[in-house]
Amino acid sequence: MSISEIATVLAWHDALNDSDIETLLMVSSDDIELADSEGAAQGLAALREWAASADIRLVPGRMFQHDGVIVVEEQATLASKPGESSTVGTAFRVVNDQVTAVFRHETLEAALEATELTDKDLVTDL
Repeated sequence: MSISEIATVLAWHDALNDSDIETLLMVSSDDIELADSEGAAQGLAALREWAASADIRLVPGRMFQHDGVIVVEEQATLASKPGESSTVGTAFRVVNDQVTAVFRHETLEAALEATELTDKDLVTDL
């Protein structure tokens, strides 16, 4: 397990949730890939635009990690609907302490299936 990869993903979450776009960009690669069920984008400009308009808070929960891929179970809350939240799963790829890809899935199970991670990849010692 790489603590560095997990720390990078946690720093990414902190920056997003604090609306600290500059830090978010610093922990992301220049050619970061972003995708969800609605589409995909690439690059820091796309990340900046998404983060500035996302209206979302993602609180990380359980994490699964193997070979540079980290799947995070997240509580997602829209700022416009603070009393409502949903559990989603997001797959991150981390290379050299930078997030190179973020793929959001509707459920943790879908993220695990897409990455072929399983319960044996659950991070238990942070």
